[in-house]
Amino acid sequence: MFCFKQDAKFEDLGNGVKRAILASQGSLMAVENHFEKGAIGALHSHPHEQLTYVLKGSFEFTIDGVTHIVKTGDTLYKKPNVIHGCKCLEEGGLLDIFTPIREDFLK
Repeated sequence: MFCFKQDAKFEDLGNGVKRAILASQGSLMAVENHFEKGAIGALHSHPHEQLTYVLKGSFEFTIDGVTHIVKTGDTLYKKPNVIHGCKCLEEGGLLDIFTPIREDFLK
């Protein structure tokens, strides 16, 4: 029932991106991502619903062909199977919430 940040292990994904699974139970998963300035979250899609909250920094996000700059405190919604990605404009962090959980992240 409790997941403590001090227990989260960040995985270096390369190219200025790190990821830590904060919690994963039932059909929900919370993931924190850290981006260096200029790092890219490549365009991709997946069958999960996703909410992204900008913890820190600014990002240029493209979701389903629409691009906006988002900053600390902004929230984004991504429908299942919609192409999305980002470029980090200012060093930052994102909190992603997925349903169902990303089994591919647990491997």
